[in-house]
Amino acid sequence: MDVGKEKFTDSSSAETGNNNIQFYDPSKESIWTRLGVNFESFKRAPGVTGDRLVAGDLSEAEIEKIKSETPMLQAKMKKRHLTMIAVGGSIGTGLFVGSGSALKVGGPAAILIGWIIMGVMLVNVTQAIGEMSILYPLSGGFYMLANRFLDPGFAFAMGWNYFLQWAVVLPLEITVAGTTVQYWTEKVPIAVWITVFWVVIMIICLFGTLGYAEEEFWSSCLKLLIVVMFIFIGIICICGGGPTGGQYDHYIGGALWQNPGAFANGFQGVCSVFVTAAFAFSGTELVGLAASETPDPRATMPGAVKGTFWRITVIYITSLTIIGLLVPWTDERLLGGTSAAASPFVIVLDNAKIPGLNHLVNATICVSVLSIGLSCVYAGSRTLTALAETGYAPRFFTYVDKSSRPLFSVIAVLLFAPIAYVNVVAVGDTVFLWLQAISGLSVLFTWGAICLCHIRFRRAWKVQGHSLEELPFKALGGVWGSWLGLTLIVIVLIAQFYVALFPVGGVSGGKERAQSFFEAYLAAPVILAFWIGGYLWKRTLPWRAHEIDLDTGRKSWLTVEEMNQYRAERKAAPLYVRIYRILFTN
Repeated sequence: MDVGKEKFTDSSSAETGNNNIQFYDPSKESIWTRLGVNFESFKRAPGVTGDRLVAGDLSEAEIEKIKSETPMLQAKMKKRHLTMIAVGGSIGTGLFVGSGSALKVGGPAAILIGWIIMGVMLVNVTQAIGEMSILYPLSGGFYMLANRFLDPGFAFAMGWNYFLQWAVVLPLEITVAGTTVQYWTEKVPIAVWITVFWVVIMIICLFGTLGYAEEEFWSSCLKLLIVVMFIFIGIICICGGGPTGGQYDHYIGGALWQNPGAFANGFQGVCSVFVTAAFAFSGTELVGLAASETPDPRATMPGAVKGTFWRITVIYITSLTIIGLLVPWTDERLLGGTSAAASPFVIVLDNAKIPGLNHLVNATICVSVLSIGLSCVYAGSRTLTALAETGYAPRFFTYVDKSSRPLFSVIAVLLFAPIAYVNVVAVGDTVFLWLQAISGLSVLFTWGAICLCHIRFRRAWKVQGHSLEELPFKALGGVWGSWLGLTLIVIVLIAQFYVALFPVGGVSGGKERAQSFFEAYLAAPVILAFWIGGYLWKRTLPWRAHEIDLDTGRKSWLTVEEMNQYRAERKAAPLYVRIYRILFTN
């Protein structure tokens, strides 16, 4: 008997044209194959699993056909994974360390203004991607959405930009992980720690989606625990309840907003904070990628999307307010770069004379860096696979093995990690400066593209005769929320353009000004070059609203009547249940 065919389910007998639709059933494989730890697991998956739920009053043949359009990647993520990726996934060095440099440049009021503006924008971005990803849980996430709703040439530019963004961040994060460990000991060379973290990331990647999801779940739990603990300690210290002999054994209140002041460098300082805030929020959009690897996005995505709002308000805004009240922007330790010693979280605990907790925070920073390194591999590999599936990358990157790993795409991202070794030589700082320049503004263009996709999707939905009542999840601000998000992104890009030309502290000449500009704005010409290249290659034009494909890959076919009945049933729930759903689910 053919072993390959034996792994298929025989329940799918619906016909499309002259072909029977057959699905691959991974449950018939051994546990070692599913985990990805034996040689069999590296063989190509013989077909799609058809494990995504389809909602709607459709015939069995129609459901089978829709399931056959699902991605090759298996739906291994659970609701708890997606929720924690949304709530804690992107909490990392941007908050724990980057907030220190932002405080130094902008002051306490500037970091609040910067993070709140970026937070408002991010809430609208995640709402938009939630609405689209529940309806279209496509492999490659927003790259595929841009390909469908905007223009294949523009999607090509965004896809390669997003891949490069994560690919170059990987060696940066591995290097930061090495310097974080050196907080404890500098006897071991940085190259050794780079090797250790690279190997650890490769081992976790061996377990594919499940390895990434579990690591994100537990690391997010740790990060949330540390931040919540810090918030409680911070409030006590502000009120003067710190240990005797520390700086916070008396009432502090808002004294540091008076002296040295709320703003460090005025308007320039506020503008400079935006890009640090964007870096801190990088990865928030990953829930859109992960939606294609959950069996029922309609049940899991709303909670994940709303979790973003709580992360922004409770985790970021609250902790940054406390930092601004406890650490003056004149503190020289904030100049310490990427090491844990420059973390305002560590500085607060040191000032308070609370022993031991600084080591716990440093360990959390180390775990956070490792977590973001894995996110680099996850996001980069999924995007590269989607690019290959649409003909914009070599075909062999479409290879997905039996353990649901896009194998060659994962290897391609991991091969960027050795760039971290340039840190051991003198030229390393220059190389890393330009790597950061490539990734700096990339995420802003990605978020802008998501808002634009949502605007075009809503337009096509209306033009092609659909009602908003058909949507299983509606973005909180609707299309106006996406317009607000897009407007804020444009404002941030203009502010960053200003800071790139006129940086805080000034420049000494034209050459230094040019270098400062391209260090801040290199992502823009990179995207433009890809867009022009994509157009010259495929000669595609933006889709008109009536040309946009709203059916392929769609997983919700519920009518207006069915959705209204569903919502009426949910309205009949007790008040406390409805409040909980409004705040945390759909």
